[in-house]
Amino acid sequence: MIRNTILAAALATTFFTIRVRAQDAPIEITKQYVPGITPPTPISVTGFTGEVAHVLNFDLTVMGFIEVAPDAAKYSLSGNNTGNVTGQLTFGKNVLLSKVYSGGTARAQAHRLADEVVLKITGVNGIAETKISYKGNIRPGVGEIYIADFDGHNPQAVTRDSTDVAAPCWVPGRLELYYTSYKLGYPNIFCQNLATGERQNYAHYAGMNSSAAVASDGRVAMVLSKTGNPDIFVCDANGKNLKQLTTTREASSPCWSPDGRWICFAAKVGGRRSLFKVPADGGEMVRLPTSGVSNPSEPDWSPDGKWIALTAQMGDFSICVVPAGGGSATPLVNGEDPSWAPNSRTLIFVRRGSGGNRMLSLLDVPTKQVKDASRASGSSASNSQPSWAR
Repeated sequence: MIRNTILAAALATTFFTIRVRAQDAPIEITKQYVPGITPPTPISVTGFTGEVAHVLNFDLTVMGFIEVAPDAAKYSLSGNNTGNVTGQLTFGKNVLLSKVYSGGTARAQAHRLADEVVLKITGVNGIAETKISYKGNIRPGVGEIYIADFDGHNPQAVTRDSTDVAAPCWVPGRLELYYTSYKLGYPNIFCQNLATGERQNYAHYAGMNSSAAVASDGRVAMVLSKTGNPDIFVCDANGKNLKQLTTTREASSPCWSPDGRWICFAAKVGGRRSLFKVPADGGEMVRLPTSGVSNPSEPDWSPDGKWIALTAQMGDFSICVVPAGGGSATPLVNGEDPSWAPNSRTLIFVRRGSGGNRMLSLLDVPTKQVKDASRASGSSASNSQPSWAR
């Protein structure tokens, strides 16, 4: 299920308070989330077996929980999956959730249970029923665009062109993707409706057309080299009113602020690569400080507007986050090309494995817990360039 709303998570350095009513008794939960140093919430999970047990462990881990023995748990989730999945969530003697799930596969039922557990405890929608897109390499120089469940299961090929592709990007709230393809021999940006399969050659200017990013109102930012160097351009959803926003060398990876006012990107100025933002209507570039890390690239703005995730290159590639206004960057884990989940807490990113193969992994930013996603069929060599549907 692709969510049509963006729900802000509590990934922030301020306190928030949530009240959950169970058996007519309010339970107050107060937490402070700080990237990389917040301990996971202990929960016991009992009674589930096989695939359902695995799904619940995966989902809850990447949403900030850790499975512990019942006597060490703050919350308890019990149930079974002998038929439909059933689950009961308790906090002390209070029953927060008791439900039987039906419809769909056992895996889908387990995802729904995990999402409801997270919602009951945190007040924030879970992400286990969301979708991702990414590039799956078939062989060197040939890849396809895939979509899948957030954990990499149930992959579906969007393209079958046997050519190079890059940079898939979801249209917010819609079953629609933008991506770059060499289908016609040159790097053009295509837009594809996933419900109908219909696609259009959206941007086919002379030179490079790449890295489309879509705002909530449908405007598209992209990298074009039609004037010589790769620069950031923006246009309306219908492709009209094209406007050049930058005149730099090697501008790359634009992303939108949630309010649609700014576009963040990476560029080299004075021989040094930095992050910048520029007003979407045009104006002066503003450098975003990322103290503590070097060579930042591949920014992604969190849906709640508070954070920018990025790749830093300091020998190895590192996933980092920085406040949206700039400041001290926090390195979290080795990897590259991060994309935020709708909860503004979880990131999907690329991790390099043995032999240079790339795989998709999921990171809970506050706790630094990581789980590898399943590989797409037909692309065992490498999966990369993920984009999370919001």
